[in-house]
Amino acid sequence: MPEQRILVLDPTGSDPDAEHQALRERGPATLVDILGVRAWSVSDPALLKQLLTSKDVSKDGRAHWPAFAETVPTWPLALWVAVENMFTAYGANHSRLRRMVAPALSARRTAALQTDIETLVTALLDDLDALPAGESADLREHLAYPLPIAAIGQLMGVPVDQRAEFRSVVDNVFATHLTAEEQAANAAALYGLLDALIAIKRSAPGEDMTSLLIATRDEEGDGSSLSDAELRDTLLLMISAGYETTVNVIDQALTTLLSDPTQLAHVRDGRCTWQDIVEETLRHEPAVKHLPLRYALTDIPLSDGQTIRSGDAVLASYAAANRHPGLHQDGDRFDATRISKEHLAFGHGVHFCLGAPLARLEVATALRLFFERFPDAQLASRREDLQRLPSLISNGHSSVPVLLRPTTTD
Repeated sequence: MPEQRILVLDPTGSDPDAEHQALRERGPATLVDILGVRAWSVSDPALLKQLLTSKDVSKDGRAHWPAFAETVPTWPLALWVAVENMFTAYGANHSRLRRMVAPALSARRTAALQTDIETLVTALLDDLDALPAGESADLREHLAYPLPIAAIGQLMGVPVDQRAEFRSVVDNVFATHLTAEEQAANAAALYGLLDALIAIKRSAPGEDMTSLLIATRDEEGDGSSLSDAELRDTLLLMISAGYETTVNVIDQALTTLLSDPTQLAHVRDGRCTWQDIVEETLRHEPAVKHLPLRYALTDIPLSDGQTIRSGDAVLASYAAANRHPGLHQDGDRFDATRISKEHLAFGHGVHFCLGAPLARLEVATALRLFFERFPDAQLASRREDLQRLPSLISNGHSSVPVLLRPTTTD
């Protein structure tokens, strides 16, 4: 087949729906430019599942990406491929790192957090309830952000006075409009915070995951269990992935329900549950649009005659895949009552997101309690006027202004 021109992905993410449609129209996989790096964007869900479960595809760029050494020093997304944790691990090394973290995020342990999550949400809603009638509130800033930060902060033992700093640098990790120099400076600041957290927990350990991981590291004198780099980067992964993605799902779910009363009516009239809203949001507007990167270990022939060559980079384009007609015939339509809400928002295979149960719990709880407290809330501007985050990775809005219009009582 004739070679297609490489599609340059928009680093500002200004029109993702059009971009995802363009990806699907180019076939199951197509070459794209992601901030100067050539990769195969995979938008066909069947092919994507195949690659995500194949032993012929790795996430270890150091070992399996020939362009790693020359790319990392100048690529704005270097942190996404250079960290040393389970996110970039392959094979037995991935299994080893995942086993250390998995107990903290098990479904059973997450379910036990229900009361704590409800308490956090209630406190945030109390603050919103104190606003004068008729005043708009930014729900991304005052609900979607603080809830996941507080939840992951408690789980990881991040001191309350450090959480705002972590938020700032983690936000920038997802901001793909920044230069390589700006991202390098941000990474240095992030590692400074992680080192400070490690020092605090090493001197005064608590009943938190950070203290547990430090103990695991320090008890193995030869470093065979967890290296210093793996410790830092595992904390980086859990703190960043533990809140940024959940922020976006809360943002998108609120935005959808406040702009489409039909969907909210489905819940109120018992035609679907809050969990259905969460799953349809994950399908329709996943928190992560594209996730860098994976690498082919061998030539992979595609059904349209193209070939992903050994050493080529692969970009999982989850948002485009979630609305693919091969997965959902009317994928562009949000419908919480649809029978199948299958999606790839949390990935697939051995790298499936460990934090999925916690994210689902946080989003469902936030939605349920918010609409109980503010049943007449409305967006303060049209949905199409909301400004998107400047990112080709993160899928959310810069702000979600809402008129709460709480029901008053005598």
